[in-house]
Amino acid sequence: MEGDNSHVEMKLSSEADEEVGGNGVGDHLNHNSSRKPYVAQKLGRTPKNLCFMGATIFLIFIIGYLIGYLVHRNKDTVATSAASVLPLEKTVVHETGAAPLMDWDDVKKLLAEKLKATNFDSTFREFSHADHRAGSSGDESLGNRVLAKFKEGGMKTWTDEHFVKVQDPPASGNRIVFKNKEYRPGGFLSYSATGTVTGAVVFAHYGREVDLTMLSDMNINLKDRVVLVKTGRISFAEKVANAAKKNAAAVLIYSESNEEIPSLFGHVHMGSGDPYTPGFPSFNHTQFPPVESSGLPRILAQTISKRTAVEILGQLNGQVIPESWVNIGRLGDNRDNITVEVNNVLTEKKITNVFGVIQGFVDADRYMVIGAQRDAWGPGFAASTVGTSVLVELARGILNMVKNDGFKPRRSIVFASWSAGEYGSIGATEWLEGYLSSLNMKAFSYVNLDGIITGSSGFKVASSPLLQSLIGKTIKEVSDTNKGVSVFSQIKTENWESNVLESLTVDNSAYPFLAFSGIPSVSFRFTSDKSEYPFFGTTLDTQQNLNHVTSNKVTQLAQVAAQFAGQIVLRLVHDHLLQMDLGKYDRLIRTKVAQINLRVKKLQNLQPPLLPKDLTVKWLISASGSFSRASRSLANDILNSNLEDIEMCRLINDRIMTVERNFLSPYVSPRESPFRHILHGSGAHTVQNLIDHLEALGSRNPKADVDLFRNQFALATWTVQGCANSLAGNIWSLDNEV
Repeated sequence: MEGDNSHVEMKLSSEADEEVGGNGVGDHLNHNSSRKPYVAQKLGRTPKNLCFMGATIFLIFIIGYLIGYLVHRNKDTVATSAASVLPLEKTVVHETGAAPLMDWDDVKKLLAEKLKATNFDSTFREFSHADHRAGSSGDESLGNRVLAKFKEGGMKTWTDEHFVKVQDPPASGNRIVFKNKEYRPGGFLSYSATGTVTGAVVFAHYGREVDLTMLSDMNINLKDRVVLVKTGRISFAEKVANAAKKNAAAVLIYSESNEEIPSLFGHVHMGSGDPYTPGFPSFNHTQFPPVESSGLPRILAQTISKRTAVEILGQLNGQVIPESWVNIGRLGDNRDNITVEVNNVLTEKKITNVFGVIQGFVDADRYMVIGAQRDAWGPGFAASTVGTSVLVELARGILNMVKNDGFKPRRSIVFASWSAGEYGSIGATEWLEGYLSSLNMKAFSYVNLDGIITGSSGFKVASSPLLQSLIGKTIKEVSDTNKGVSVFSQIKTENWESNVLESLTVDNSAYPFLAFSGIPSVSFRFTSDKSEYPFFGTTLDTQQNLNHVTSNKVTQLAQVAAQFAGQIVLRLVHDHLLQMDLGKYDRLIRTKVAQINLRVKKLQNLQPPLLPKDLTVKWLISASGSFSRASRSLANDILNSNLEDIEMCRLINDRIMTVERNFLSPYVSPRESPFRHILHGSGAHTVQNLIDHLEALGSRNPKADVDLFRNQFALATWTVQGCANSLAGNIWSLDNEV
């Protein structure tokens, strides 16, 4: 029928052309009433023929319509039949724009409701363990419990195994002999050198550089001597490293606490992670030639009880102990020989880190990490149980907010339970080393929960400058929510930073995140104004003793600590733009540059000058200026940004995330100098080392080297400039003044 119809149309068209002739347009449009219709002319002019033709056309139309209807009905039937056989795929709602932004006050209120004090009592009981040293069955059991808690809420979970080398005490113990009396200390210091040495003992207060300098000023040579020091002020590793610089033979450490500490444990690796795989992960499949961290001490180190220390101090000869050191007695001289024997055993252990994740609804591939160590030398209630309990309760509470209350974090939250924290943040550091490439530009912050409660009258925070403004806001918000917690009264002043902020040190689990990986990090603790918690690294770190130190406020403080950590985490995954203040780094850099400039000019103006006149600070000042301009430009972009534009927010957040990582010096090896951060790291590449080097040049220290200084100075300058260039954004936006 379609063929016939087409044929008729073509025929009519052809014959119509013949009819109108040459210029048919005018004739065709001229509707002359005297002319009969063309069709009537061809088919006949009778009404009968015309009616027959109309009926035929109508019949053809009806038949075509029916055929079309049947064909389409057949297709619909087949589709319906297939749908009834195939399983229906569940409809998944995907975010096509910015995740619905819950009011921040509602988020805070929900979090506070989820973190009940009564929950912590039961969680403390569940995660308390008498013996959970890294790699032990107790450590593994606790790891499985954490994993089960994460799975209960429906989180995606996984584990991460490493095979690490650690030192444990020998079965027979280590030995001290003084004045023909033998002592068998119960504790030990992992990663000490091993062997036996004999030398004259000398008391050196806390073993700080300033303490050892005071001994040198008193004409006391520490070469080949055994240094006796107290705990506190600096880490065990720093005490041993300082003594080693003075060529001492060994270090003995005792607790200065009035409590009787029978056994004291710790480590003396001046670094973090497995010291036998520095800069790379200790997976069982990695094959590297034998290598050792430069942070391993070359001298012996051992802990002793306070009773043993008092006996030794009471028999020393030599000069009187300086009054500023408070101690009564004498420093010791060459007649006071002591023998130290350390036989620690190097063993390999399998450790397991445990993880769970709450995935974000917009930028799921951007995540922050919150973690706590799980292991301890003994009960480790303050060292690990409290942090692990807060970690688990935060995971449960935030997941509940997502599942039941409509909270949609824009970015993901990774909850981590680390092992081997007592040996020097091994679990956390090995994870960073193993997945450094994966974490780059994805992990944007870390919150540390280790040792968060050691007292009830003070509060301290150590963090990256990027997070300090957020910390200040969070302190105010949490203190307003918990008005009954008197510890916050000290920080409601205009100058809260001076009362609260402290340096992030190498023995803090957050340190490798910041100084090794370039991830902005924060670590905090409720503490005592009077003294440090004396039971870390002992078998007396129990819930009973922590309750005594905090006047039975452990549960209440744990609840407040969870709120503080939780609000920092949620603020960083909730807002469109990351709450990080670049102005803090701008001020820090300008302060350091001013210090360097002042010292350089001073050395150049001496007669004869100690630095050549052609050495200029101009380029460093210019690099600092570039960073200032780039940070102000970014702040302006933030003010003018459309927060509903996901791509715009992502680009701005990526620029913010580059800042910390770009302060890692690209000119040093992470294997040789793992803490590459030029402002918070350690080594010759740091800005602080430049300042110290200038001081050494000024004092004419023979170890000072002008050429070495100039080289490090140039590299630090270009590290700052590189950070400014990256912060500026596109290559055509760079400041090319340098």
